[in-house]
Amino acid sequence: QAQLVESGGGLVQPGGSLRLSCAASGFAFVSYAMSWYRQAPGKERELVAVITSSAGDSINYADSVKGRFTISRDNAKKTVFLQMNNLKPEDTAVYYCNAQWRLLHKTYWGQGTQVTVSS
Repeated sequence: QAQLVESGGGLVQPGGSLRLSCAASGFAFVSYAMSWYRQAPGKERELVAVITSSAGDSINYADSVKGRFTISRDNAKKTVFLQMNNLKPEDTAVYYCNAQWRLLHKTYWGQGTQVTVSS
């Protein structure tokens, strides 16, 4: 059974840092592009960052997080990370982990972890 489990969310002050983790199991992790999405109350889910499978080296970020967030993956541990620095109140959202292998039409989602940035 394919599974993605996010962790590391919580309440932080503006300007603080947080590192999210997404542990994958039940599928060929190295073949999948991994992404982080987020959804704030009343808003659509948006793509935050994506890192391609080990066959490539492409990384992309939403304009709103460039220079502050870093996505990375550890294929040996089947885990993807999102390091978030200089957090802002507008970063408050539920953050979701996503795995996608477009060639095989495979997509998996985690259940999300809450990140709240507030003073």
